[in-house]
Amino acid sequence: MPELPEVHALAAFLDERTRGHAFVSLRVAAVSALKTFDPPLHALEGRTIVAVRRHGKFVDFDAGDVHLVFHLARAGWLRWYDEVPATPVKPGKSPLALRVRLDDGSGFDLTEAGTKKSLAVYVVRDPVEVPGIARLGPDPTAADFSLADFRAVLAGRRTQIKGLLRDQSVFAGIGNAYSDEILHAAKMSPYVLAAKLDPDQVEHLYRAMRDTLAEAVAEASGRPPAELKDAKRRALRVHGRTGQPCPVCGDTVRQVIFADSTFQYCPTCQTGGKPLADRVLSRLVK
Repeated sequence: MPELPEVHALAAFLDERTRGHAFVSLRVAAVSALKTFDPPLHALEGRTIVAVRRHGKFVDFDAGDVHLVFHLARAGWLRWYDEVPATPVKPGKSPLALRVRLDDGSGFDLTEAGTKKSLAVYVVRDPVEVPGIARLGPDPTAADFSLADFRAVLAGRRTQIKGLLRDQSVFAGIGNAYSDEILHAAKMSPYVLAAKLDPDQVEHLYRAMRDTLAEAVAEASGRPPAELKDAKRRALRVHGRTGQPCPVCGDTVRQVIFADSTFQYCPTCQTGGKPLADRVLSRLVK
């Protein structure tokens, strides 16, 4: 799933190439992807793109009083074309969800692999009309998101820190991969309760979060969409690296499997050398 750093780079790429251009056509191939009906999709045609912005993991095309917003979900992606194919868009079983053409012939496809379709497209008058955007917490990379703000968010929350970092209503844009990376950098167990962190641990986690995301944003910046996935995978230290040596201590990276997701961690760096039992709400194996 693309997270804050990749979506940030994607929005910047699209802003550079589409700002000042007008939508010519928008064709839906997967009707289930379109989550709104008023304004209609064709209301965007002929409108000039003012800017492309990121809200958490959402990309927002600002066309004045109408916005095209999309969320790529777990298996969605964007394919950019300098010249959009002339082949007609037909609903069916292909990965294609939406094709967008601009006034200079360029444009993009939104695609989604697999059978579980979660990619979402919205046409709205204001981005906050998108429920997922309206619920977003603060952007953890924002210049004005301070340590004091971070402390206030964590205070009193008897929630495991892994789940809290991933909660979009708490921190906008962090997902499964970067929460693993942040906790590894902080040398912290995914299962520790936020409310039990002492002031020094909170500051250490804040610095790890800011540094990890800043490094990932820098790594993704300037890359075209086709390169972002591979660049992310290469840079990850523990996420997706089960069975490989930890780049910090050399211990074997382990994983915990849940019903619909997994996460990875280093026992030596994060849990005092003890493996985490592989079940929901697990505690350290004694």
